[in-house]
Amino acid sequence: MFICRRILQLGTLTALLAGCSTTAPTAPNSTAALAPATTGTTPIRIGPTAPTPGSDVADDGPATLTPSGALRPEVRAFVESLAAERNLPLKPMVSALEGARYNATVARLIAPSPPGKKIWRSWLTYRSRFVEPKRIGWGVEFYNEHRDQLNQAAQRFGVPAPIIASIIGVETLYGRNMGNFRVLDALATLAFDYPDPAKPERATMFRGQLADFLTLVMNGKLDLETRGSYAGAIGMPQFMPTSIKHYAVDGDDSGHIDLTNNTRDAIMSVGSFLAQHGWQRGLPVFAPVTLPADPTALVDGGLEPKQSWTSLTAAGARLQPGASSTGWGNQPLGVVDLVEEARGTAQYRVGTPNFFALTKYNRSYFYATSVADLASEIEARVGR
Repeated sequence: MFICRRILQLGTLTALLAGCSTTAPTAPNSTAALAPATTGTTPIRIGPTAPTPGSDVADDGPATLTPSGALRPEVRAFVESLAAERNLPLKPMVSALEGARYNATVARLIAPSPPGKKIWRSWLTYRSRFVEPKRIGWGVEFYNEHRDQLNQAAQRFGVPAPIIASIIGVETLYGRNMGNFRVLDALATLAFDYPDPAKPERATMFRGQLADFLTLVMNGKLDLETRGSYAGAIGMPQFMPTSIKHYAVDGDDSGHIDLTNNTRDAIMSVGSFLAQHGWQRGLPVFAPVTLPADPTALVDGGLEPKQSWTSLTAAGARLQPGASSTGWGNQPLGVVDLVEEARGTAQYRVGTPNFFALTKYNRSYFYATSVADLASEIEARVGR
């Protein structure tokens, strides 16, 4: 998942295919820092056994070479450092990077908007793109077809089956749109020619993703020709290489993790990611709370819950009729604003730790709320 701004809009560049998992392990005291256990001692291969052919190919010349055909100095320094730090073979990595192609489409899609062009943030517009009849219908089909696998993931990781199905639906339309860019080309383009020089930290982040991609390739866990999104995200759950490295799961104990073709692996990997990013079994995503008339001052815009039920009640929040605070009432909470910028209005909800776990998949209040709302729509239609 790509690291995105807190609130996304329009579902194109800023959403980066509705949010791709790029978050690296967080602080050492977080479960997100733990790599998932694998079974046995046989190396696990990650990725499809053969790439999917398509038209999203690079044809704009080498991404990493000087006019003389040698690796650019910064690329040479990168690969030599990677080989030394991770004890990886230098020669095949050099060969791989020599074959990387600059992809102008990738650069165009990720480039910043033209200066002075205002994009109004709209929760209702964003929601309508992801919580809509076709995606709901496909979600019900996906749930019914993979009900046993989803329920097994829910039992193992504590993440409800509709949430897992919803993430795959928001990310890739249940596997219908996984991207067809050569991941090596996309990452090399963004690592060494990021189209916004004012954001060198983004290029640094993509170099980290490229390093993890090459590490997985050199360890036999990912194919060099793997295809994905223009940001380098892979498979049904759109995991970036760093997320594959830390959170992907061999769901059927086959010794091979394939997030593109193996639905069970994809389902289990989404559950693993959320569990390791703070999802708590049995908690709702939103607390059943009615906020005071103007809760603006209660919103801090962060990605960690910092309020308490005691502080919210002191500010005028109340339980909805018939609701109980059992379970979530002693958890940290956060007030979520879902803005209609052009109108100067917003909807407000109270997020539990599980809402903020969803923001680790994509750092957007809009994204996390859309996932929760789509999950609710799917759950209402599939029965028990």
